[in-house]
Amino acid sequence: MLLALVAGFSLSQAYRTVAAILAVPLQNEWNLSPQQLGLFAGMFHLAFGSMQMFMGIGIDLHGVRRTILTAFPLAIVGSGLAAWAPSYPWLLAAQVLIGMGCAPAFLVCTVFIARRFPTERFASLSGFAMGLGGLGMLFTGTPLASLVQASSWRMGFVVLGLAAMAAWAIMAWLVHDRPEPGAAGAESLGQAIRRFGDLLLLRHTWGIVALALVSYACFIALRGLWLGPLLVQRHGFSLLQSGHVATAVSVTALVGPLLFGRLDPGVLRRPWIVAFSLVLAVFYLLMAFLGSVWLDVAVPVLLGCLSGYVVWQYADVRAAYPKAITGRAMAVFTMAMFLGVAWVQWLTGALASWASSLGWDPYAAVLGGLALLMVAGAAAFAWLPQPPAQQPA
Repeated sequence: MLLALVAGFSLSQAYRTVAAILAVPLQNEWNLSPQQLGLFAGMFHLAFGSMQMFMGIGIDLHGVRRTILTAFPLAIVGSGLAAWAPSYPWLLAAQVLIGMGCAPAFLVCTVFIARRFPTERFASLSGFAMGLGGLGMLFTGTPLASLVQASSWRMGFVVLGLAAMAAWAIMAWLVHDRPEPGAAGAESLGQAIRRFGDLLLLRHTWGIVALALVSYACFIALRGLWLGPLLVQRHGFSLLQSGHVATAVSVTALVGPLLFGRLDPGVLRRPWIVAFSLVLAVFYLLMAFLGSVWLDVAVPVLLGCLSGYVVWQYADVRAAYPKAITGRAMAVFTMAMFLGVAWVQWLTGALASWASSLGWDPYAAVLGGLALLMVAGAAAFAWLPQPPAQQPA
């Protein structure tokens, strides 16, 4: 059943990274600015993140099956709308529908693992689910670039829509979960929403949320939006060549969660989370200011693997809250992650437009901004209160 859920997550990963390949064709067809590209990519994540609270409540009240099967058809409808879109605003509307449809995709995986497996296996199984789900990003590398060159960017959404239909059918066939007995199922919707608010009143939630807003967002801003334009415009790569690099990043992104899941340091994971966040900041700075072609290829490939440390953040959340509110705790974390992606993609688009207006390298501004965000997130995570159960003895 977990593999069936991962099929939906895999499609979500494909949808969230299409902009890296579609950015150049969209710029050519509709003369979009960098800020408009950032908004295009960010609308998926804005809708995705905004729905996390409701998806968490849905999972706690109605279970995994009903939640995912009710939401996912919106992604199919959104794909059709995107393939037809006659103008940029219609494409934004399609991104909203797709984001809403994909909203429970990874959340259902993590909640299923948290409820059905021992705590000590959470990081490794989450890493497995995240790594396997990353197969969706392979499509948005060389295969999507080849498809776009042979046909158009619209055909990419047609293929994704058909794949989403297949994923929905697989989940409808194999997923037969029920809400946890005696947990949140007896609550009313109003009570469930109030308990969501209670999570935000816990002091240790804010450090978790602060890093969640930037850690995954910075990697997705690079892989899911700026990698293609950077390679094409900074180094003269063709669309297909940039697709090859995106594929290589996607391959290492498959390995990263599996690796970090196996290497979970347990009660010592918080200092390691801070350390890896700062390491990623250094790599973004190197790309920003050295401008070397080999560095701009090698570093994203390496970051694909290192980004897998986000499974430690999921494990940190799992350990920080009682099992009865796991769905809501994971939803708050996931909401922060993907609202962060939307915000960071919009922000980097604004930075790129600002830098271009001054005659500066827009990609130096984008990557330098990502580095600063990672440092700020790591500092907040380290200095704000820790969960009581994880306080040093």
